[in-house]
Amino acid sequence: MENLIALLVAAPLVGAALLLCGGKRLDRAGHWIGTLLAVASFAVAAVLFADMLGKSAGDRALHQHLFSWIPVGGFRADLAFQLDQLSMTFVLLITGVGSLIHIYSIGYMEHDERRRRFFGYLNLFLAAMLLLVLADNYLLLYVGWEGVGLASYLLIGFWQHKPSAATAAKKAFLVNRVGDVGLSIAIMLMFTTFGTFAFGPVLAATGDTGEGKLTAIGLMLLLAACGKSAQVPLQSWLGDAMEGPTPVSALIHAATMVTAGVYLITRSGAIFNAAPDAQMAVVVVGAVTLLFGAIVGCAKDDIKKALAGSTMSQIGYMILAAGLGPIGYAFAIMHLVTHGFFKAGLFLGAGSVMHGMNDEVDMRRYGGLRRYMPVTFITFGLGYLAIIGFPGLSGFFSKDKIIEAAFAKGGTEGWILGGAALLGAAITAFYMTRVMLMTFFGEKRWDPQEVHPHESPKTMTIPMIVLAVGSVFAGGLFSINDAFVSWLEPVTSFEHGHSPLSATATTTATIVVLLVGAGLAWLMYGRKPVPAVAPRGSLLTRAARRDLLQDDFNHVVLVRGGEHLTRTLVYLDHSLVDGAVNGTAATMGGLSGRLRQLQSGFVRSYAVQMLGGAAVLVAATLLMRGV
Repeated sequence: MENLIALLVAAPLVGAALLLCGGKRLDRAGHWIGTLLAVASFAVAAVLFADMLGKSAGDRALHQHLFSWIPVGGFRADLAFQLDQLSMTFVLLITGVGSLIHIYSIGYMEHDERRRRFFGYLNLFLAAMLLLVLADNYLLLYVGWEGVGLASYLLIGFWQHKPSAATAAKKAFLVNRVGDVGLSIAIMLMFTTFGTFAFGPVLAATGDTGEGKLTAIGLMLLLAACGKSAQVPLQSWLGDAMEGPTPVSALIHAATMVTAGVYLITRSGAIFNAAPDAQMAVVVVGAVTLLFGAIVGCAKDDIKKALAGSTMSQIGYMILAAGLGPIGYAFAIMHLVTHGFFKAGLFLGAGSVMHGMNDEVDMRRYGGLRRYMPVTFITFGLGYLAIIGFPGLSGFFSKDKIIEAAFAKGGTEGWILGGAALLGAAITAFYMTRVMLMTFFGEKRWDPQEVHPHESPKTMTIPMIVLAVGSVFAGGLFSINDAFVSWLEPVTSFEHGHSPLSATATTTATIVVLLVGAGLAWLMYGRKPVPAVAPRGSLLTRAARRDLLQDDFNHVVLVRGGEHLTRTLVYLDHSLVDGAVNGTAATMGGLSGRLRQLQSGFVRSYAVQMLGGAAVLVAATLLMRGV
C-alpha cells in the first residue's frame, strides 16, 4: 500500500501540468480534467484509509522512499513520504473538501474565459498541500509550504485585471514570506542541532537537547505558523485574500493554506512539549487571535470578509488548543476537520448568494433571500449553527472540547484562557447571527430592476449539501467513544486534563454565552431595519471595520519604520563609511602628490640629491668615528 502514497500528490500535480501547459486545446475539457484528478486523489486516499483501519494502531504508519533528493557529503535530503494517522486526517480533508470545491467551481466559473487555468491552479494548490502534510522531513515540508504560498498568490490574484486582486495577492505573498523565514531558520537550527531534519530523529532527540535551542526552534516554527494560518501578528493578508474567486476562499479557509500552521505545530509537538516558553507563546497567539478575528468579523458588511474574520478566529481556537500540549492536540485537529466542513459550506454558500445577486458582497444590500434561495439558505444555516456551537452539531463537539482543555490548563492561566475561549464563543454567535439575519431575513434591500436573486445550479448546490451533512454529523461521529482522540493518540499523544469546571458546567456556560451573543445580534439586526449605509458606530466599531488598525500599524511600524531605518543607514553610509573611504583616498592622494614633487625628471636634480645624500653619509660616518 505504501506505493500508493505518491499517487496522492501525483494525480493533482499531473492535472496542474496538463492544464497549465496543455494550451487552449484543453479549454473545453480542462475543468473536467482538473476535477477528475482531484477526485482520483481522494479515491486513493479512501483506499489507503480503509487499509489503515484494518491494522492495529501501532502498525498504521506507512513510509515511501522515492529517491535521495540532495546527497552531498554529510548532508542528505530524501524525497520520502510518511502516512500516519495525522497526515491521513489531513489528506482526507484536503482531497475530500478539495474535490467538492472543484465540482462547485465548474458552475461558479462557467463563464470565465480562463477557467482551464483556474482549475490548473486549484490542482497545484492541492498537490502542494498534500506534499506538505505527507513529507517525512522538514525540508520536503518546506517545498510544499512554498508551493502553497505560490498557488495562493496565483489564485488570490486570479482576476488580476482588478487592481485590488493584484494588490491582495502581493500582500498575501509578502506577508507569508516573513513567516517562511521563520521556517527556514528553524530547519537550519534543526540541522545544526540534530544533524538531520527528518521528523523521526528530530522529534526523538528533543529529550536530550537543551531547552534554549528547542525554544528558538519552537518560536521560529510559530512564526511560520502565524504567516500561513493568519495569526497575530501576520494576519493582515487574510481579509484582502477575499479578492480571489469564492472557491479559492473556501479552499484556503477550509482545506489548505490556513490549516498548515496547525499541522506544523501539532506535528512538531515533541519540540513544544520540551520548550515551555515556546508552547506558552503558541497559547498566547491563539488566544489573542481568536478574539481579534471575532471582533473584526462583527463589523464587516462584506459577507466574505466577515467569514474571513471568522476563519482567523476559529484557527485561533486550534492554535490555542495545540499550544496546550497533549491535552489539546487531538481537539485542535478535531476542530480543524469539523471547521473544514462548515467553513467550506459557508464560503460556498456565500458564493451562491453572490452568484444570485450579480456578485454583490455587501450584506446591507441583501435581505429576505431565504425565499429566493432555499437550498443555499438551509445549507448555509446548518453551517451557521455548526460554527456557533449549537448543541448536537459538529462545532458543538469540537469547540467545547477546546474550551474544556483551556480551563484544564489550571491556575490563573486556565481561567484566563477558558474565559477568552468562552468570550470568543459569544462573539462568534453574535457576528454569525448578524450575517444570517442580514443575508436571509428581513426586508429585501436590493434594486429589483437590477438584481434577480435565484438559486444556483446543481453543480454548486450538491457540494453545499454534502458539506452541510458533514457540518451536522461529523463532530458527533468523532465523539463516539472518543473515536477521534483514539485515532490520533499514537501520533500526537493524549493526556486527560483536569478542569476546575465539570463538563456539564462548561457545556452550560457555552450554551449560555451562545444564546447571549445570538440574542444580542437579533435585538440589533432582527428587530430593527438594517440601514443601507452603516452608521458611524463606536470607536471600537470603526477600528474593527479597519481590521483593528492592523494595516495602519504595519504601515507606521514596518513601512514608515523601514523607511526611516533605510534613510538612517544611507546617512551613516554616506557620512561614516563613504567618509572613511573618501578621507583615506584623499589623504593618500595628497601624500602622493607631495611625494611626486620630489620626482622632477631632471638629471641635474638627481645628481644634486645624490651628492647631498653622499655628503650626509660621509658626515655621519666621520661623526661616528669621532665619537
